[in-house]
Amino acid sequence: MTIGILGTKVGMTQIFDESGFAVPVTVIKAGPCVITQIKKNENEGYNAVQIGYAESSPQKMTKPRLGHLTKSNLPPLKHLKEYRVTSTNSLTVSQKINVDSFKIGQVVNVSGTTIGKGFAGTIKRYSFTRGPMTHGSKNHREPGSIGQGSTPAKVHKGKKMAGRLGGSKTTIKNLEVIYINSSDNLLVIKGSVPGKSGNLLSIS
Repeated sequence: MTIGILGTKVGMTQIFDESGFAVPVTVIKAGPCVITQIKKNENEGYNAVQIGYAESSPQKMTKPRLGHLTKSNLPPLKHLKEYRVTSTNSLTVSQKINVDSFKIGQVVNVSGTTIGKGFAGTIKRYSFTRGPMTHGSKNHREPGSIGQGSTPAKVHKGKKMAGRLGGSKTTIKNLEVIYINSSDNLLVIKGSVPGKSGNLLSIS
């Protein structure tokens, strides 16, 4: 895995390509990020790079995180994330990472937390079909049968039933980079990414 970058989802819009087709895109304010720690195979048992994003006030930081950052003479950073790398030879602590590390046409993976939708039924959660809506039917939006009778006399684990929907970490793979704005640290990616505007994203 190569070093990724952390960013914030700005929103969605559309742009027109050379053929005149409307392409739905997501605008992400990515970075700048700072390398806060380098882990090497000799000490930690694996090669990895930890990066930080979004400066915060020291009052909002925990003492362990604040001490971890001040040890390297770094400002208080709100978000930290680790990326596995094959080699750490050309990397140094406090090195900046920005959108210039990406190229137009490159394929990336975007990870984030999806929009939480609360407790949802099976129709909304799993796209179950509803029952008949005619008079006399007592099965409109119910899940229906959930198991066998006396054998095995139980509901198997993993049965699709009502429950919490959304609010989970998801990765959207193979999204194409359409446009890069280095002055404003903007990354324009084709398609949709998890979460709503202002959501923290990891692009790798």
